[in-house]
Amino acid sequence: MKAVIMAAGKSTRTHPLTLTKPKPLLKVMNRTLLEHQLDALLGIVDAVVLVVGYRAEMIRDAFGTDYKGMALEYVLQPEQLGTGHAIHQCQGRVDGPFLAMNGDDLYARQDLERLARMEHAALVKKVEDPRPYGIYEVTEDGRAVRIIEKPKEVFSNLANIGAYKFTPEVFDVLSRTAPSERGEIEITSAIQILAAEGDFFVTEATGYWLPLGYPWHLLDANEYFLNHFLRSEIHGEVSPGAYLNGPVYVGKGTEIRPGTVIDGPVCIGENCSIGPNCWLRAGTTIGNRCRIGQAVEIKNSIFMDNVFAAHQTYIGDSVVGDWANFGCGTVTANVRHDGGNQRSMVNGALVDTGRMKLGAIVGDGVHTGIHTSIYPGRKLWPGTTTRPGAIVTKDLMS
Repeated sequence: MKAVIMAAGKSTRTHPLTLTKPKPLLKVMNRTLLEHQLDALLGIVDAVVLVVGYRAEMIRDAFGTDYKGMALEYVLQPEQLGTGHAIHQCQGRVDGPFLAMNGDDLYARQDLERLARMEHAALVKKVEDPRPYGIYEVTEDGRAVRIIEKPKEVFSNLANIGAYKFTPEVFDVLSRTAPSERGEIEITSAIQILAAEGDFFVTEATGYWLPLGYPWHLLDANEYFLNHFLRSEIHGEVSPGAYLNGPVYVGKGTEIRPGTVIDGPVCIGENCSIGPNCWLRAGTTIGNRCRIGQAVEIKNSIFMDNVFAAHQTYIGDSVVGDWANFGCGTVTANVRHDGGNQRSMVNGALVDTGRMKLGAIVGDGVHTGIHTSIYPGRKLWPGTTTRPGAIVTKDLMS
């Protein structure tokens, strides 16, 4: 059996992180989102068809044609015309029952295993507020009656979470599925046809489901993986003068210098220099070849690769892209004075992040001048810089 992963989109909601790389190559606990997805599919399917589009060559170069013995194939979707359109591109590549899943959601293995044993079916999750989702009306035995996207009338709390089991019959259904109001072929429209013409079932996810629609969702996923899957292992060198508490992973070639305090769960990659006299707090992931130096404090944050914070810096509840460099005294504020939820500009609209604490979202190659202060929830576009003493009150896009 094969799986189809829809990974073609530009992911504008995760800007600035996806201005320089496709979303499947963003990392959680030092592994790409695509690696987490493929690991969950190992032993369930024999091959994976990756529907790619935006910066497709980066995904091909990173993964090739094999992942731990599982064959990888690529289908190009040059125009992103909907989830149904993405799956329809795989006609001719899939000749039997198959799984299909969003490229920006992480699913528990046990739920994918159960889904794979069904015929036409979808994973669902009970949510408190179903209005942002597609929701299902189902019979007592789990048969879908209808699915409505972003309903005005809430008739169910069973959210569609973007993982499906189909047979090749779905390709014929997709060929006669009308475009939505957005002009796209939606897989949920095809599911409505399948439910009307035959049996389409739902099964509730009992394990984790980690949707990654916005940059701050990476922090949620990182925290979940650190708390549930991190193993304490030391492959580098730890000074007797350093203090490690709780689960801490230290990669090969990494040096933990005297005076460093690490309160796990914390994951540190390979060939890093950590310390002296810095503090890595719980929920933090440090990528490969990073430099964290004197009097630096990092809390509940993700550093991608080759990030430098050499001295006297505070980074909290933030996501930092590759090759960022923080000048001495850079500080990210992460709490509003009124204690309210942080809000962030996304595609011209102010979005409630649902988080009381959120620092900065920093793109690849950002450099800050000394004593830079960054307001909560602000984004710095790739390659941008700040002058010494700068106060970043708005997203920095140029």
